[in-house]
Amino acid sequence: MAKKYLEKNVLEAAIERLEIIFNNFENIYFSFSGGKDSSVMIQLANKVASRMNKKFDVLYIDFEAQYRHTIEHVERLKKLPQIRDFYHIALPMALRNAVSVLQPKWICWEEESRHLWVRDMPKDCINIKNCPFKWFKEGEEFEDFIVQFAEWYLEKYKGKVACGVGIRTDESLNRFRTIAFQDNKLTFNNYKWTTKLKINERHIDVYNFYPLYDWTVEDIWGAVSQLDLDFNYIYELMYKNGLGIHEQRLCQPYGDDQRNGLNQFKALEYDTWSKVLNRVNGVNFGNIYCKSTALGNIKSCKPEFMSWQEYSVFLLESIGIYNRDLMLHYFRKIKKFMIWYNKRYNVNPKEIPDIAECKLENQKKVISWRRIARAIEKNDFYMKRLSFAQTKTDDEELKRLIHRWDNLLNKNTRTDDKTLQKVIKQQYS
Repeated sequence: MAKKYLEKNVLEAAIERLEIIFNNFENIYFSFSGGKDSSVMIQLANKVASRMNKKFDVLYIDFEAQYRHTIEHVERLKKLPQIRDFYHIALPMALRNAVSVLQPKWICWEEESRHLWVRDMPKDCINIKNCPFKWFKEGEEFEDFIVQFAEWYLEKYKGKVACGVGIRTDESLNRFRTIAFQDNKLTFNNYKWTTKLKINERHIDVYNFYPLYDWTVEDIWGAVSQLDLDFNYIYELMYKNGLGIHEQRLCQPYGDDQRNGLNQFKALEYDTWSKVLNRVNGVNFGNIYCKSTALGNIKSCKPEFMSWQEYSVFLLESIGIYNRDLMLHYFRKIKKFMIWYNKRYNVNPKEIPDIAECKLENQKKVISWRRIARAIEKNDFYMKRLSFAQTKTDDEELKRLIHRWDNLLNKNTRTDDKTLQKVIKQQYS
């Protein structure tokens, strides 16, 4: 904490900036990520606000696939006494998936993926069912949301607004440029640590301010120690796992910064990792394995050491590597197939035979794992080989998958299904 600026150390300068903001703005919110910088920022703000008898709000955007320790830290800081409203956002936003070229984005808190959520939705959050933002659309980008929230907050409270952002310029050149250069931005009372928010070519009466902009990471941990501040324990685990304080990053696990650190996630919170692994396409395999089309016939042959049941699971997992939605589609069909045989012929799913008489399998009169595997091998989207009929629901799902997945079909797709052949002809004619 020895760094000097204008004859003040950075802690004194930050407190002075917060005092300026609280003296000049009635409506203030802080953008909080659960990381070390924004954590120190809002705890300092709480101390200053308490002394000045002021209140402030907090915006926290929950990306679902978070460290458990991060969520625990967030819950503790929600209880800071000077916080008026804590906006815990758990809305279905589109986020970067840097671990897969096939699913470049994923949507957190997506209702149709509820069975894959990394954790349960927080009880006191703003979600798609109670969302007060009329402008919000499912799949909205994070960057668009924070700008629209600022405009919504301004409209709600009227008068100028201040938004605290916990960034430090020593972390990147872009952050330094955001704060240091005055030519292309408007500021509040010429304070270079403020920036008037601009939407397209229009400025609105919201000022971002950066009370910790000239801090270093050593200053952050010095403040935690000297002021006995709460902190996210995941940083302690990162340090014990060999990451120095300058290497530690906290962001959504599939982003560009975390792409090379997914093993770190696994080492720090293994129980969370297992859920993260299943949440987003490509996490465990990255860009190692891909195919040009998902619905083409699978050229495969059952290894001798595998049973037909094991082979069926293997085929499903292979499809899931490059198209998770298609794998889940087949899983649901196979599950219905088993339930029907259980109800109609009292065949327990645990007792399905590996093989049955070939003639009866071909006539679709018996259930067996070989029959299931053969249907998957053919990438039979409608699962007609398991006695399913083509339905409008299937057609709608196929349209949705084509819209969502670039790799589902292409003009070279080889399939025996006449319906799919017709779809391909329509797509590429």
